[in-house]
Amino acid sequence: MSTTKTNYSALYTLITVFFFWGFIAAGNSIFIPFCKSYFSLDQFQSQLVDFAFYTAYYIGALLLFAFGNLNGKDVVGKWGYKKSIVYGLLFSALGAGAMIIAVEANLYAGMLLGLFIVALGFSLQQTAAQPFAILLGDPKTGASRVNLGGGINSFGTTIGPIVVALALFGTAKSVSDEQIKLLELNKVVLLYSGVGLLFIAAAALFYFSKKVPSGTSDEIIEKANKALWTLVIMTVLLAACFVPIFKTYQIDTTTFDTIQFEKLEQYRMNWLLGALVVVVGGILFSYFSAQKKAEGWGAMQYPQLVLGMLAIFTYVGVEVAIGSNLGELLKLPEFGSLQSSDIGPYISMYWGSLMIGRWAGAISVFNLKGTNKTIALVIIPLIAFGIILGVNILSGKDMKPLYYYIVCVMVQIGAFFLSKDKPARTLMIFGSFGIIAMLIGLFTSGTIAIYAFLAGGLACSIMWPAIFTLSVLGLGKYTSQGSAFLIMMILGGGIIPPIQGKLSDIIGIHQSYFIAVICFAYLTLFAFLVKGILKKQNIDVDDIETEVSH
Repeated sequence: MSTTKTNYSALYTLITVFFFWGFIAAGNSIFIPFCKSYFSLDQFQSQLVDFAFYTAYYIGALLLFAFGNLNGKDVVGKWGYKKSIVYGLLFSALGAGAMIIAVEANLYAGMLLGLFIVALGFSLQQTAAQPFAILLGDPKTGASRVNLGGGINSFGTTIGPIVVALALFGTAKSVSDEQIKLLELNKVVLLYSGVGLLFIAAAALFYFSKKVPSGTSDEIIEKANKALWTLVIMTVLLAACFVPIFKTYQIDTTTFDTIQFEKLEQYRMNWLLGALVVVVGGILFSYFSAQKKAEGWGAMQYPQLVLGMLAIFTYVGVEVAIGSNLGELLKLPEFGSLQSSDIGPYISMYWGSLMIGRWAGAISVFNLKGTNKTIALVIIPLIAFGIILGVNILSGKDMKPLYYYIVCVMVQIGAFFLSKDKPARTLMIFGSFGIIAMLIGLFTSGTIAIYAFLAGGLACSIMWPAIFTLSVLGLGKYTSQGSAFLIMMILGGGIIPPIQGKLSDIIGIHQSYFIAVICFAYLTLFAFLVKGILKKQNIDVDDIETEVSH
């Protein structure tokens, strides 16, 4: 394979997996309110869908790092990127099979296990796919190929809620929560049968395609024993926090009096906060310990990486929490008293908002200048917005309530012009955008508040590449290891949403969105802190441009 000529055949095969990640992840935002109604769950119990899904990313990345650290070689590189993606797809297919069995058995815990296995396969796929995309051509244009995958991923997040809603509720305009309890789950079986077959088909396409290179690598892993042991201890403590919670998730609270119910709520909340303390405490312990003695900490000896791990944890957490709790918010009278079957367009617009931002952020890879770039920055987001409306209208949804959301898109376009493709500046501006949007949502109701919360997707859309860029700057030989640590912190999607879900059971779903304000505040603070940290290392972040790569 030429290092200067892109292997388009292999690339087009590769980007199919990017679609799967977005499709399933965003589809969970529809699956959560459905499970809540069907299995008579509280908001926390329904958020265990996110916990199972995103915790799998952490476990998968940790296992790969641990094996690599012990053997001194990158496990995925040793297998080859091609085989690793095939293994990941087959593992996800196994998870789809587990989902089908659990659905047939009408077992919520089994569904959680199935989603965990699906996401475990995704973790392996994601570890291999991004460096593989860079390998499929000139390294200088590698970011463009990753961006293409990111665009397809975002399209998957837009389509996922629509398809899952159709699978669960059919073409009915509205299905009440009481009617949901009477639905048969055979459509879910059909959905995951189709998804499982697609996983297998994609694996076969990869395996038998002669045009897809093996992508093996003999990269030596820089050992980080102290970092590994810290992560292992964190994992054990997290398990200790969640085991008691899982023991209570099937308790029938209908026979509880008010005092018993409040005690159970507080019990769960305490363990959830304990899990948060474990993660934040473990990361800060690593930060301060590595500053005293860098040996054995690997990439964690760099403060920008450790604070970046916490930023990725927070970013994924708030991105998922906003979308996953949105369905419950829309059931409130002041938000339209929508049924679970009615929220599809809103969930699609939320995740589609990430597509709008990522497509706009990807403009930088085409090296457009002057007027051409200005026109593209205005037109591309509007085209993406039109596509979101179009696919929903074609599926039979009424999108009139969301037409004026274009005002929020225009605000985001203004934020792009202010950001000037600078990662720290971008994160500060979009973090502030997120804070303002969440505060407006908290202190208003109705359409204005809905638009504000949906705009959280616009704020999140460009954050991943900015955080990633700032976190790995200056890491040198530890860059690959630092990237692995950042991928682990997708764990935030499994902890922050359940915390908001539990909080909503205590103070109300609307008020629980102050969690998002705190998250955006840290992300804005991180941008300020890391700029100063990198300046001390003689790195001027204003000389760096960022590109979408998630």
